[in-house]
Amino acid sequence: MDTLSYALNAVLPLLILIGIGYILSRTNFIGEEFWPYANRFVFRIALPCFLFYTVYSASGLDDIRWNVVLYATAGVLVLFIIGFLVAVLFIKDPKKKGVITQGVFRSNMAIIGIPLAEALGGEEAVLSVALVSLVIVPLYNMLSVIALTIFQKGEDGAKLSWGKVILKVLSNPLIIAIALGILSLYIRTLIPISSVTGEPVFSLENNLGFIYQSIKWLGEIAAPFALVVLGGGFKFAQVKALKREIVLGVFLRSFLAPACMLTLAVVLATKTSFFAFETTDYPALIATFGSPIAVTSAIMATEMKNDGKLAGQLVVWSSLMSIPVLFVIVYLLRTFGFL
Repeated sequence: MDTLSYALNAVLPLLILIGIGYILSRTNFIGEEFWPYANRFVFRIALPCFLFYTVYSASGLDDIRWNVVLYATAGVLVLFIIGFLVAVLFIKDPKKKGVITQGVFRSNMAIIGIPLAEALGGEEAVLSVALVSLVIVPLYNMLSVIALTIFQKGEDGAKLSWGKVILKVLSNPLIIAIALGILSLYIRTLIPISSVTGEPVFSLENNLGFIYQSIKWLGEIAAPFALVVLGGGFKFAQVKALKREIVLGVFLRSFLAPACMLTLAVVLATKTSFFAFETTDYPALIATFGSPIAVTSAIMATEMKNDGKLAGQLVVWSSLMSIPVLFVIVYLLRTFGFL
């Protein structure tokens, strides 16, 4: 029951906020014209601030367990390839192909993974997830931009060239925010340390507090507001028309991804010394491979002119399925002594 409670406490707040957005929209408390602008605000302002603040707040790179990062990175790349192949072989609509591809590899590390990690392993597990996310979150966003761009066509009906794809990746607000965050981490290493305070002689939080606090506040509202906006655009009437894609996407994300990647992690941990993961490492792997599709995937799909309706449906239904799936994952890993 404790394990089930952990999973419920991690997932239900997400579903409640989506439900609030849905009710606000369906009761016309907020008009339909509000939601597209809210989507744009989340994607271009709030989420970039959240990503910059997350990267900037990292203590450094020294404590990263590179075996966990390497495995998580390789696993995400493998899932990206699987999603791409499935989209090419089984999805006809170009606007749905990128959404399916993104849904296979991109998990909800920030909103689901971190609370779940805290419930399973305390502060050490949270630190592990945070350090892994320092690499995985930028990777998620770069692969998402590629997935949502590569199937698109230009105004003349021709497929976009690789040059235009790369340009779209580099000009994406989320990629820019992450790049600025990483740059700020590097600059921090060059700033002298005060002999009195033991801190850098210059920092955003101490010397430009008004900028730092503004970025922090905007970042803090990104995730909950994104959930409300997602609910505002959700329509159950769309389920029937998208049933095939929803079933396929949820199966790949909620069942195939965790079954393959977590099973392989356990096998490698017992057979190799390099991948001998500790109990505090598994919550990071669960967050990467076992949590539902990221809320930001729906925001990105809408803003990048893909099928935002399908992306939103995948987020909601994978979140619903994550409750029993996470329960089974945690139960099995605890039973066999990996948690």
